[in-house]
Amino acid sequence: RGRVSMPAVLGAAWALLAAAFLAALLLLRQRAPARRPDGGGVSGLFQDLIRYGKTKRGCGQRPAWLRLLQVPKRWFTHFYVVSVLWNGFLLIWLFRAEFLGGSLPSWIQYVHCALGRDPQSEDTGNEHFSALLVLLLLWLHSCRRLAECLWTSVFSNGVIHIVQYCFGLGYYIAVGSTVLCQVPTNFRNGKDLFVQICWYHIVGVMTYIWASLHQHRCLVILANLRKSKSGKVVSLRHSVPFGDWFERVSCPHYFAELLIYVSMAITLGFHNVTWWCVVMYVLFNQALAAVLCHDFYQENFSSYPKHRKAFIPFFF
Repeated sequence: RGRVSMPAVLGAAWALLAAAFLAALLLLRQRAPARRPDGGGVSGLFQDLIRYGKTKRGCGQRPAWLRLLQVPKRWFTHFYVVSVLWNGFLLIWLFRAEFLGGSLPSWIQYVHCALGRDPQSEDTGNEHFSALLVLLLLWLHSCRRLAECLWTSVFSNGVIHIVQYCFGLGYYIAVGSTVLCQVPTNFRNGKDLFVQICWYHIVGVMTYIWASLHQHRCLVILANLRKSKSGKVVSLRHSVPFGDWFERVSCPHYFAELLIYVSMAITLGFHNVTWWCVVMYVLFNQALAAVLCHDFYQENFSSYPKHRKAFIPFFF
């Protein structure tokens, strides 16, 4: 009584994170196009924290101490290793609770209570099944991205800031935990699984599959720019990609990432405010990365297609 509900706490946290990336995007857009950062001071630190990979070139000559705080971009793979392990662990617990009955582990219940969830609250609809389905989709997404990092993508010698690296590791732990925290800790036993399947589950899963297929195609296109017809890596240079959604935007794989998270919001039944805050975070995070990549292409390729948008087809 008198406590802020846990979804409200989590929603506020994700909303603040989304606002931070929106602010970073607006600050980036306010910078004069002709003026390149000098690599030092507050401006240089800001640029170093928002850029990675090929867009690091836009940081100018960075001080030696900043160059020490960087790790290889290929370490992106670690994000998905953590996600597969952590979210797979959460998925197993939720699966056992859903199909075998009973409650979630006591430590999960403790986290629920600490954040304001009433431990005696019950399922008010399809919350458990929806969360189980979304957690499964998130885990499958992480498995695919891990496989693509290991066997599809060709990483250059690009780098990321150590803060970005640590943030990425924490992100995949937080996002899976957010899904789990959307459901009450007590389960109703004996409820027919198939009765719980609703139309929005089907729409969400279909949207997820559609977006995932396009994201994979776009990542294959990017990888093939550095491979011969036999599949051997022949170059680490950046080239202009063509095909699939690249015909409309510079970063369709980022747009597909947004659609994947939107599909999860649909799967949760449209009404989950906390997850829509997660979607807003993904929107501004991916938009920031897309704008930086779009600027890179325009600055380095004079014949770059002028009709392409950065992130969202026909719009942005």
